[in-house]
Amino acid sequence: MATSVARPGVTTVLVVEDEPAIAQAIVNRFTAEGWTVESVGDGHAGVAAAARLQPDVVVLDVMLPGIDGLEVCRQIQAERPVPVLMLTARDDETDMLVGLGVGADDYMTKPFSMRELVARTKVLLRRTERAARAAEMATVQQPEPPLVVGDVTIDSAQRRVQRAGTEVHLTPTEFDLLLTLASSPRTVLTRERLLADVWDWVDASGTRTVDSHIKALRRKLGPDLIRTVHGVGYAYEPATDAPADDSAEGGGS
Repeated sequence: MATSVARPGVTTVLVVEDEPAIAQAIVNRFTAEGWTVESVGDGHAGVAAAARLQPDVVVLDVMLPGIDGLEVCRQIQAERPVPVLMLTARDDETDMLVGLGVGADDYMTKPFSMRELVARTKVLLRRTERAARAAEMATVQQPEPPLVVGDVTIDSAQRRVQRAGTEVHLTPTEFDLLLTLASSPRTVLTRERLLADVWDWVDASGTRTVDSHIKALRRKLGPDLIRTVHGVGYAYEPATDAPADDSAEGGGS
């Protein structure tokens, strides 16, 4: 286990990674950012460390001894919502979608650059800060009315989504992505713009992250709401419109 010394008021990061060289490299890089970092090497230790540390963000490998990263993510999120960035050794779409489905906010495929890992972790931290400020403002201001587009209702104040009256559970990132798309119905938004608006990420190397989150939204809300515009991006199509062409769901260039 690798750790850095905890300091009051400083961002705390939990790294759950069983490859010592990778874990130590992440700890060193995050510590250089001024963060407090603890690293553990198996799934059970990850769950216990998350409960003890109450970290601001978790970087979590999918393949772990004990219990795998997907189960770790489930247990962590059931105890307390926290941003999770998952690491996978395989560029496997199924792993990514399952990870998003159990509450992960983002993923990266090994090998990855430390610069990009830091940048994406900072994005998750900024989103958490924005959500906390929005929740605080909602207690003193009149909340915005829910956004209703077609048969989907998006309540920004409570961060809840319904389709045809049925509650749909979304991760924080999925919610932000849906809200961004639904706020401009029938308007094509490029992958690069979605990266910038939802992830605060301006490097086009992250566009596959957008594609995977779109697929996760389609699995939860139905395939008809988000239309792929090949080589460009996506458009939110209310249910009253003609069915979308999803023949090449999520991909295409």
